[in-house]
Amino acid sequence: LVLSSTLIFSLLQQNTHLLIIMCSPSDSKPTSSEGLLSNNKVLISAIAFCGAVTIASVASLAAVASKTVDSGTSAAGAFSSKDATIVVNTGDMLYATGKPPAGENPCSGKKPDLPNYDCVIGAIVDVKPQAGGNVTKGYKGGMQVDHVPITTPYWKNEMCPVNVHWHLGTEHYSGGEYDEFGSGPVQTDYGYGDRRLAEAETRKGYQCRYYDIDDNKFNIPYVWKHCVGMRIGETYEIHWPHSAAGMCGTPNQYQTPFYDGVFCVDGVLTDTAAQIGVQAQIFTIVNDEDYYYPDLFRGMIVDGEMGQDVAMYTGSTTGTSRDNEVCSQYSPITWQVDRKCHMISASSFDKMCADMKAQRDDMTDDLYAHGSRTLVSDQLTANNQANRKLRASA
Repeated sequence: LVLSSTLIFSLLQQNTHLLIIMCSPSDSKPTSSEGLLSNNKVLISAIAFCGAVTIASVASLAAVASKTVDSGTSAAGAFSSKDATIVVNTGDMLYATGKPPAGENPCSGKKPDLPNYDCVIGAIVDVKPQAGGNVTKGYKGGMQVDHVPITTPYWKNEMCPVNVHWHLGTEHYSGGEYDEFGSGPVQTDYGYGDRRLAEAETRKGYQCRYYDIDDNKFNIPYVWKHCVGMRIGETYEIHWPHSAAGMCGTPNQYQTPFYDGVFCVDGVLTDTAAQIGVQAQIFTIVNDEDYYYPDLFRGMIVDGEMGQDVAMYTGSTTGTSRDNEVCSQYSPITWQVDRKCHMISASSFDKMCADMKAQRDDMTDDLYAHGSRTLVSDQLTANNQANRKLRASA
């Protein structure tokens, strides 16, 4: 077994013990692990942190582990002291989801009490612009408004992400990208604008056009460890709410519900359209590591075609408690929506869910897909759509 860079091999046994073999400088001394390999059903998972690992290397380690178990010899004896240091750890990689020390959450309960109201234009309390809307290039909404969306990256406006969550299908509509001609592993009925599944199921929005049942990356199952109820081949719209009133740069930055994070710091918000915004990006999940991004938790991906063609407008919060008859009072806020659909690996999502579990606030209620609101009508969509071609540095 030749290992030229730092590699970590996880040998998980039925008793959940974790054996980590770390290749280190030649002067390192191995630590005995005699007795750990007590079961001949050993699952070997190889992860290369500082270099590539070959199938041959993994196979060699498997053979060594198997031979060691069969012969009853020490695992440490199978490796030269010049090759590896053996470290024993228990648990299932707790560092991945371990939380910071417990502390007071100043954002808890900060969500304002603003119940939904009727979508009546011209009423005593006039309805404000809603989301999600049509973001097809060239589209203009039918509601005249006197405010404008933020047209620069949120971080340039002293705002930070305070939550991440996603919806099954898309709440926005982008012709040719995610629309009524999209498809997925569970076909959606777009008839008469009603796209509900069974009454007890999550409402699905529009889908992207990537899905191909004959392509393995759309149909090979993925074993989810952190996200809940997800499916390969489905389309999801991720939302990253941002706010100037978030606890930016602290362990309390990310909150569930997201309203707590948006309204956390008192006395900051004076112009919601200019100080509250949501990034939205649409993905079809594939089981293919060529589409892996490790930091989906932090915000919209800006790389290559991702995050380049962005629609901007003002609207409201979304979700299935609103439609074109019942509206959200949380308006106006800025929306910046990627018009393009992208493929992303299931592992990218699962890594994001692991990051969510590691936050001080409990984000359990956002580890699964939420239902999608019905596409907002033209008369409830603001007429202030703007466009931006982002540079990779944005």
